Amino acid sequence: MFRKSALATVAAVLFATSAGAGGNAKDIVDTAAGAGSFSTLVAAVQAAGLVDTLKGDGPFTVFAPTDEAFAALPAGTVENLLKPENKDQLIAVLTYHVVPGKVMSTDLSDDMTATTVQGGAVTIDLDNGVMVNDATVSAADIEASNGVIHVIDKVILPKG
Repeated sequence: MFRKSALATVAAVLFATSAGAGGNAKDIVDTAAGAGSFSTLVAAVQAAGLVDTLKGDGPFTVFAPTDEAFAALPAGTVENLLKPENKDQLIAVLTYHVVPGKVMSTDLSDDMTATTVQGGAVTIDLDNGVMVNDATVSAADIEASNGVIHVIDKVILPKG
């Protein structure tokens, strides 16, 4: 079941990436939007005012939670984060999912840490598959014109 779901996600993202005009890869936002499984993430990026940033030159590495990952948060969490008065908190959560530079899965080593755009650090664990903090990477190395997306099964939250 997990493998079938992961393959479907990869296929959807690859199809969305290759569907660009002239065969050029889409940027991170357009790749995520075209995949069909990141509508909550895309809506949050829009609400936070981060679209232009993530369409910028980069490169960026994005640990992208699926719609199911956002749905698994406690009831009301996403709705609260999307309120205009919580924009700073939303930006902190979203930028915690972004690392400057293009980090491919082949660049990872067990127990390495990476500083996020938010300023906190994430830890990579390779003992049981690939994990970012307590989220499992279900699809890796989805290239975009300005970076790379790694699909994760949980929303990771910055400390404090």
